[in-house]
Amino acid sequence: MPKKRVNRDPEIIQFVKDHPQSSSQEILDGLQLPISVITLRRSLQDLCAKGLLTRIGELKGSRYTISEGFAVLSPIDLGDYFSQEIDERAIQASFNLDLISETLKNLTLFTERETSLLQVWQEKHKANTAKLTDDVYKKELERLAIDLSWKSSQIEGNTYSLLETERLLKDKETAAGKTKDEAIMLLNHKEAIDFIIQNPTYINPLTVSSIEDIHSMLAKELPISRNIRNSRVGISGTNYTPLDNEYQIREALEQMCELVNAKEDVFEKALLVLVLISYIQPFSDGNKRTARIISNAILLKNGYCPISFRTIDSLEYKKAMLVFYEQTNIQPFKQIFMGQFEFAVNTYF
Repeated sequence: MPKKRVNRDPEIIQFVKDHPQSSSQEILDGLQLPISVITLRRSLQDLCAKGLLTRIGELKGSRYTISEGFAVLSPIDLGDYFSQEIDERAIQASFNLDLISETLKNLTLFTERETSLLQVWQEKHKANTAKLTDDVYKKELERLAIDLSWKSSQIEGNTYSLLETERLLKDKETAAGKTKDEAIMLLNHKEAIDFIIQNPTYINPLTVSSIEDIHSMLAKELPISRNIRNSRVGISGTNYTPLDNEYQIREALEQMCELVNAKEDVFEKALLVLVLISYIQPFSDGNKRTARIISNAILLKNGYCPISFRTIDSLEYKKAMLVFYEQTNIQPFKQIFMGQFEFAVNTYF
């Protein structure tokens, strides 16, 4: 029986943090690892491929340092992270002004293995949809739209069940004991999803005005301001504070649109929109809802499978978002995105 590989990545990363521009031999000697330098180099190569380390130089002259995107892509244990109370966590309390314009601009969010997995699932989606008639495809989109409306609203505290949501959206039958605003939230979701299905090029290219328009659909008849906010907003569960200046918020949104439009990979575009609209918090409310709709608009426009988020636990979603707020670490949310994309491919169409 082969020996189980010991994961030495954390100690290698820590050594490189403490001793930047170390050679593989210096890392091996410094850690006194019971492995060969060839084995270590394979680990270093893998860490570089994951975007956690950067190699400087070639062959025997190679030296290693922590990558610029380390904070975004580094592994993180959510159990350990949230074992600390809100005031005990060491966080980036204010908006990172360089994140969008510098760090994410030059970063590849998915590893080669992750990209391969996503492409395999997308090819399966293409093969599945190719066999469907137009009517069947539309019915499947309708089913996914109902699921997305329900889950996206549930994440925001809506108490409608999936069955009650289906009755509301199909038959306009409200559920007993629920508020009017809950029904409106769900109906607005469905309207926004129908709009992006009927107008697939509306977000291509992505603009601040198109984001505002989608938000307006979601905010219709709800006590939510439709304009980019010009005051401070607090986020429950975290000490992270977003920008509070209207002009800076608009500039951050413009930078985000420029970043997303420049990216070639559709999965990166969709993931970036999901986390960055929430991170910027351009509106007084409805930011995550807007992010989920626009992310799906990007997937649909490019012929990719949309995501309903149906099986994601609301608390898990919120924790992944909090980690991005506080550490600009995308790993937990990336895993949610990939898991929900796989689920959608295997469940719909």
